[in-house]
Amino acid sequence: MAAGLVAPSHVTLDEEARAEVDVLNSRLEKTAQLTKKIQSCLGRLDSTGKSVRDVTGPLNGETRRLQTLGNNIDTVLAAIDRLRQPADSKNDEEQIIRAGPDKAGLPNYLASIKRLNKSLTDMQASNLRANQQAMGELARLIKSGNSQLENHFDKLLRAETPRSIEPLHYITKDKPFPVLPQDKIARLGLVYSYITQQDSQESPAAHIYAEVRGPYLSSSLANLAAASVNTAKKKNADAIYRAGTNGIGTYAQAMEGLFLAEYDNVCSIFTREDWGIVFQSTCQSALAELARTLRELNAHIKAHLHTDCYLAYEVTEIMSTLSGKLGTRTGELKSALAASLKPVRETAKLSLSELLDETRRKISALQALPSDGAPIPIVSETMQKLQAMVGFLRPISSIMVSLGDGGWKSSATAGRSTDAIPSLASFDIGADGRAIFAHYCTDTVDVLLSSLDQRSRTLLKSKAVAGVFMANSVVIIERMIRDSDLAPLLESKLDTLDQWRKKATAAYTDVCRDLSVYLFDTIHTNRSHRPTSGQADSASVIKGLGSKDKDKIKEKFTQFNSAFDDMVSRHKSYSMEREVRKMFGDDIRQKLQPLYDRFWDRYHEIDKGKGKYVKYDKSSIAAVFMSLAS
Repeated sequence: MAAGLVAPSHVTLDEEARAEVDVLNSRLEKTAQLTKKIQSCLGRLDSTGKSVRDVTGPLNGETRRLQTLGNNIDTVLAAIDRLRQPADSKNDEEQIIRAGPDKAGLPNYLASIKRLNKSLTDMQASNLRANQQAMGELARLIKSGNSQLENHFDKLLRAETPRSIEPLHYITKDKPFPVLPQDKIARLGLVYSYITQQDSQESPAAHIYAEVRGPYLSSSLANLAAASVNTAKKKNADAIYRAGTNGIGTYAQAMEGLFLAEYDNVCSIFTREDWGIVFQSTCQSALAELARTLRELNAHIKAHLHTDCYLAYEVTEIMSTLSGKLGTRTGELKSALAASLKPVRETAKLSLSELLDETRRKISALQALPSDGAPIPIVSETMQKLQAMVGFLRPISSIMVSLGDGGWKSSATAGRSTDAIPSLASFDIGADGRAIFAHYCTDTVDVLLSSLDQRSRTLLKSKAVAGVFMANSVVIIERMIRDSDLAPLLESKLDTLDQWRKKATAAYTDVCRDLSVYLFDTIHTNRSHRPTSGQADSASVIKGLGSKDKDKIKEKFTQFNSAFDDMVSRHKSYSMEREVRKMFGDDIRQKLQPLYDRFWDRYHEIDKGKGKYVKYDKSSIAAVFMSLAS
């Protein structure tokens, strides 16, 4: 019974399992069919999506363009609204512009004109036809405003610019030269700043400034320029120019003060990049007047070169100093000042050789020389010129360096073009201007003495007179060197004067050779009575002479006395400098006195003290020799 129960239960379970399997299979089949349907739908959907993308792509781009256009239209509409605002407020700005900067106030006026410029810029950017008329009106209003600003700049500047000032008032009282007031400088600077922003190429303010301040500078300096020319004229045309007597120094001092004050004004108003241009254009008329003044001075110096060449040296120093000071402070005007100075500087160079040539010409033109050997004026005149040059040693040293050692010689100077601009190669970097000037002085002395010596040989027949003349010249030259500022420069170079002094002394004392002949005697050593080597006994010597020898001794004394007296007479008649008389007297004494003393010791008993033949004893002739030197 139990087995029978189990079998039916198993059957039931199998049937239920098969039923569940069938159900699952049925569901799997439906799922598979559904999957295929889904895949088919996805394929159709993908195909449809692709078609939709193909269709909607262009629509999306167009939409974006439409959005951009919409935004642009909104922007334009906003700009139009903004542009209409200035046009609507034009009347308010126009009132400010028409009132001008004086009534409206400069800050308010500048703000208004800046707003107008911004409005015009915006309108020009939109380029709307509706705004064309407003743009034209704004442009005219801005132009009127700019013109009023320029006029305001001009008016402010002219109000503070006198026609001229008197520079001597500031120089003599040591006062600073006037500058523009600070409040006016601030206003001028504001106007200039705005004008420069509108026209960066060429600022009208710079032109206005030079136009107003330039005549003020030139007018203030006009009287001093004229005074510089007038003070060059002298009552005595032959007088050597003395340092400081011309007005060029005061003229340069005033120019320095005015220019530096003007440079301070320029720096306070204008921007750094415009300082040089504005300053140069402002000073242009004053510099032109300076150039004209220096040309007139140069013409005067050339016409009186031998007396006024020193003015050329002074002008060279003063203008070089002015150029250096202005260049240090401003960095400008060096080339303009150098160009103005060039004619005078070239004349100064030329004068060095011309002075030497003039010395030669004057001496060659001499038709007679003093018969007593007196010095002639050209000696002291030439030395006075050298002494005067020492007072201008600084500019002369500069000129000497540019010429080079020996550059003053005619042959060297003739080969140079006075119009040529000196180059660096023309300067000896290690040259000492003072040493070169000392060489020039020795050349001048040599030319002077050589020319005088040559002329004295021609015009003076007596060697003694020529010796006196040359010795006088040498002594005057040496004295004028030692007693002046030439001494430190030439003291070590006076050996050339010693040579000329010896030459003059030899020419003058040549007469001693003729006199010494009378003091030479013939001593016969082959006779029985030989002369003693010590001091001779005159009586014994005379006793040993034959009658003919005694007559010869008498004749020698007589001839010597005559020649000696003639020499003494002529010596006293010559015009000698104190030093020359002493030099010649000492030389004569040294050459003749020992010979006479010896001759007198041997033969003074020839006339037994009667003085018929022996006119001078040793003491009396010594006194005569001493008188020759005093």
